[in-house]
Amino acid sequence: MKKYELTQNSIKINNRTLYQIKALKDFGSVKKGDLGGFIESENNLNHDGNCWVYVKAQVYGDAYVSGDVLVSGNARVYGKARVYGKAQVFGGAHVSGNARVSGKALVCESARVFRNARVFENARVYGDAQVFEDTRVFGNVRVYGNVQVFGNAQVYGNAEVSGDVEVSGNAHVYGDALVSGNAQVSENAKVYGNVYVYENAKVSGNAQVYGDARVFGNARVSENTWVYGNTHIFENAHVYGDARLGNVPIDFDCDFNPYKALKEILNCPEIFPVLSGLNENLDKLISTILIKTGT
Repeated sequence: MKKYELTQNSIKINNRTLYQIKALKDFGSVKKGDLGGFIESENNLNHDGNCWVYVKAQVYGDAYVSGDVLVSGNARVYGKARVYGKAQVFGGAHVSGNARVSGKALVCESARVFRNARVFENARVYGDAQVFEDTRVFGNVRVYGNVQVFGNAQVYGNAEVSGDVEVSGNAHVYGDALVSGNAQVSENAKVYGNVYVYENAKVSGNAQVYGDARVFGNARVSENTWVYGNTHIFENAHVYGDARLGNVPIDFDCDFNPYKALKEILNCPEIFPVLSGLNENLDKLISTILIKTGT
């Protein structure tokens, strides 16, 4: 038995005619006779489950809502989007393109999920956040404010991304990481653990920031750098190359490149005795230098 029918009440959206729906039986919180929102055809809303489109909400195009999904407020689901499971789309949120929203995910307020984006599990996307292209947002994450997550980026675990942040490229933000302010995480960078990246900080390249590290101010972490432990990178610091920094502060106008640092160290043979025994490869390098210089 069908659970709803199309009424004669209609509206026009982008040259499409949408019809208001009316419940034919009780299900979920819907009672027989209740008027719902507007859909273009029965291909937009499954007759099974407790899914429903509430008054003012719209589903049209090739979009499809199923399972126990609730679409309410001024929300719109259109294009070839799919919303299923127990997800909810409400407020002024839009889900479009080939986007998929599922599980117990919430997309609300003025958020936009579009193109090939996937939002699932217990993820929350709200405010004016935009999740698009081939991104994946899942787990217990919160993405809100004016955040943009795009490219092939992934945000998952218990991560929270807010403010005017951009997460792009193949970047991953996960664990209990917090990224806020005007921060950017891009390219192949990974930010995870209990990390906090905020203000105007940028993490890019193949860099990894993890543990309890903090990157903030106008700091830059790039290339193949690893920042971990309780390390704080801040002010105008730029850490790059193959640096490995754990439990140290790098601040102000510091420009840290491990290759440059090593070169300077190896130009000071008087400190070789202090370095001896710290690392097997370093010992070999020192021995080679001593042989070449005849010292």
